[in-house]
Amino acid sequence: MQKKLQSALASLPLGGLRYFDSIGSTNDEALAWATEGAPDFSLVIANGQTTGRGRAGRKWATPPGTALAFSLILRPAASEADSPSLFTGLAALSLVDALKTRGLNPKIKWPNDILLNEKKVAGILVESIWTGDALDTVVVGMGVNALTGSNPPDDELLFPATNLETELRHSVPREELVHDILSALAKWRKKMSTGELIKAWDENLAFRGEQVQVWQGDEEPLAGRVLGLASDGSLRLLTAQRDKIVTVQFGEIHLRPSV
Repeated sequence: MQKKLQSALASLPLGGLRYFDSIGSTNDEALAWATEGAPDFSLVIANGQTTGRGRAGRKWATPPGTALAFSLILRPAASEADSPSLFTGLAALSLVDALKTRGLNPKIKWPNDILLNEKKVAGILVESIWTGDALDTVVVGMGVNALTGSNPPDDELLFPATNLETELRHSVPREELVHDILSALAKWRKKMSTGELIKAWDENLAFRGEQVQVWQGDEEPLAGRVLGLASDGSLRLLTAQRDKIVTVQFGEIHLRPSV
């Protein structure tokens, strides 16, 4: 995969590239590389990942040769650092664009999952490095179920899963997929300081207008109808209690359709 990857990414303005046949976590490697001074738009990618993680520390294993697992190091400009919560939307829209070019209809399960036919096909983990109150680095980790062997075991799933090979009925070269995702990310990054990114993120939400339940840690789930996003990417819900509109901030939140 490494030679094909280098060829596919040659046209992109990468700050650096580290490829691993197998790694514990691409995000961990990217965070360590960032502290060593990795340039903006540096990429860590692996053929297999053994101790990857999602939000709330959940496992995200990547069997060798089946899924796409990578982490991108971003050094935010001043205008980007003012809105750190938008980096999740940046990643989500990049995935959405790459999948739409293949004739698919992806939706964003707020805040960090991508769905095809209401099944999870990709996940995002954004982590940051701060220097005092200043945002120094953002690491955007993505995992995409590319081939049939990439689906997690059923007993590990919090949400039904699928993969691109199943949905398309043919395989997708992973090096082409990462090229398309990063190209889209570079495009959307230029629009982070405008309202265009939030508008597109909002338009691609899953469960818009539907009744859902939102879990926040050990608290009782919050039930309501999805109205859309606030300007910072928070979720707006119309609750059943007195038709009150509430805004749900980023956190360890699970979003599922109400039963």
